[in-house]
Amino acid sequence: MRCGIDVGGTKIEIAILADNGAFLCRERTNTPDNYKELLDTIKKSVDNSAKSTGYFGPVGICMPGSVSKHTGLIQGANTTYLNGQNFQKDLQATLNRSVRLSNDANCFALSEAIEGSGKGYTVVFGVIIGTGCGGGIVANEQLITGANSIAGEWGHTPLPWPVENEFDNHDCWCGKTGCLETFISGSALMKDYEQIAGIKKDGQEIVVASENGDIVAEAVLQAVEDRIARGLAMIINILDPDIIVLGGGLSNINRFYKNIPGKLHGYVFSDNISTKLTKPKYGDSSGVRGAALLFK
Repeated sequence: MRCGIDVGGTKIEIAILADNGAFLCRERTNTPDNYKELLDTIKKSVDNSAKSTGYFGPVGICMPGSVSKHTGLIQGANTTYLNGQNFQKDLQATLNRSVRLSNDANCFALSEAIEGSGKGYTVVFGVIIGTGCGGGIVANEQLITGANSIAGEWGHTPLPWPVENEFDNHDCWCGKTGCLETFISGSALMKDYEQIAGIKKDGQEIVVASENGDIVAEAVLQAVEDRIARGLAMIINILDPDIIVLGGGLSNINRFYKNIPGKLHGYVFSDNISTKLTKPKYGDSSGVRGAALLFK
């Protein structure tokens, strides 16, 4: 057995998995609004899972942000009360168990590379495009975290090959302007539509509207497809992965898998593109599954 916990902005999910990957126990709770309550909530979930499964082993944690190799403290988390905390040390003291932490996109990539859509491929780039935009790299089934624990964080690099109308109004929560996350997240798609149409729609509603002849919806979808293609072309030019697995809410937009690959040719520095673009096998459960694999 193995245990994974996905600490998200709105929910915490714990899962105990059998050696064959089947769920033995799975529980979701709301994410608290302060650090102490977060530790207490995770302890309660771990204790409950132990009672139901008899599992008392180590715990893998999927979380926003990353662990600084210099200080051991959390950095870059959009659940901001985590930043500056020694989350691993505090969890180990709270749970009295061994704990490993990794970024949510890293856990997604690890799950899909070992057990999911990227299984059997040498280099896998896992992407989460949801509220924000993150990425993780797995090579030969080994997670690549990098010297600064930020490998794969393409969401906080600039949008490649920008055009004139893409320079303004793209301030990022990280303090910079023009980050990819402000162009190709679900939040960005909704913002683009609202600015032009004057009404709010979520991603799926925008897709439906485009299918029903809404020219604004079609325009913003074409724009985000081109921006994703530019971002992924940069990744292919640098990393050249065998496969890219899309996750997060926008990964459910089926037209992306038809339209984005064709747009890559205008940006990738090669006469042929063998990199595959595909849906995840496990969807929103990849985070907790990847967390459980941190002790594999």
